[in-house]
Amino acid sequence: MRKTYILFFIFIFSFISVMQAQTNFDIEGHRGCRGLYPENTIVAFLHAVQLGVNTLELDVLVTKDGKLVVSHDPYLNPDICTFPEGQPSQEDASKFHKLYDMTYDEISKFDCGSRGNPKFPDQHKMYAVKPLLSEVIDSVETYIEQHHLPSVQYNIETKSTPQTDDINHPKPAIFSKILYDLLSQKNILNKCIIQSFDPRTLQEIRKTDASVATALLVANLDGFDKNIKRLGFVPTIYSPIDALVTKKLIRKCLEKNIKVIPWTVDDENKMIKRKKMGINEIIS
Repeated sequence: MRKTYILFFIFIFSFISVMQAQTNFDIEGHRGCRGLYPENTIVAFLHAVQLGVNTLELDVLVTKDGKLVVSHDPYLNPDICTFPEGQPSQEDASKFHKLYDMTYDEISKFDCGSRGNPKFPDQHKMYAVKPLLSEVIDSVETYIEQHHLPSVQYNIETKSTPQTDDINHPKPAIFSKILYDLLSQKNILNKCIIQSFDPRTLQEIRKTDASVATALLVANLDGFDKNIKRLGFVPTIYSPIDALVTKKLIRKCLEKNIKVIPWTVDDENKMIKRKKMGINEIIS
């Protein structure tokens, strides 16, 4: 396992270095760098910064006490999270351990790193809790300043759907306001992209401040035109699952001055292929 990890580290570091040296190629660390460290944790984000990524991709949800916690799942995933007493969270965590039903103090008592992740065998197993977005920003900005590193952007996904309003998260207007207010308080709005599969949160951000960069995440087969019409405005970024990327899609986006950032591109050959197609940013 250690040999595999070292080889993967060398590949990623080399690829990032070469791409950045050749062009203004942007590499986004997906959930920090969850192939190497527990996803969406401070240690993962700091390691991604060390590797030289340009943008940190992460997910946010809202806790019972109205705080923004960094988490992809709206509950404590039993595959990776452990009770304070040491046993895994309940199998039906989506019902019993929803983050929206818990205060951050309750959430922070769960360890979501020591057991590792079965999908990523080379991931370091270590104690890690789901951090607040404010803690991630403070930690990253301090680390960059202390080590005299280039600034990074934050690509922040709001995890929401119409079906789970007031169940897993607040309604879009409230969710977006909590996020916008925090980013404004931290004075990093100019370094942020707000992304979502849910057009409603992007629409709310747009109403609040049209200068904030937005990215429409896409995994459906509806096509570019229909997705943009549903959104109701031209976003900064169109971010499809990698399988949906075609030369036609890239051409349509370029015509509207929209960047294309596919997710999640973890294979070296695909990275090179996407670069040759004219894509200068990927989520990996």
